[in-house]
Amino acid sequence: QVQLVESGGGLVQAGGSLRLSCAASGGTFSSYVMAWFRQVPGKEREFVAAITWSGGRTYYADSVKGRFTISRDNAKNTVYLQLDNLKPEDTAVYYCAANSRVPTTTAYDYWGQGTQVTVSS
Repeated sequence: QVQLVESGGGLVQAGGSLRLSCAASGGTFSSYVMAWFRQVPGKEREFVAAITWSGGRTYYADSVKGRFTISRDNAKNTVYLQLDNLKPEDTAVYYCAANSRVPTTTAYDYWGQGTQVTVSS
């Protein structure tokens, strides 16, 4: 059973930065497409970024393009999300997800428990 554990969330002022990490265990991490999603209460889970197994291709939501960067370290079974120039509207619970044939949808097999990111104005 694949387990995903996110960390790195917190409270930051607008314009600040955070780096989220997602550690995977129990599966073949290096073969998975990995992604980050976010969700605020009352809204649907929203795609943020995804990265292919080799790291050779990345996908971003338009709302975060140029501010967020997804990366992975297959030797450490970890995927990262660097969040720069944060805005209050980035406030959400951020979820890590693994293994999908359609990277920008919610059709992932495995999900983490989420980490809260709060951006103050």
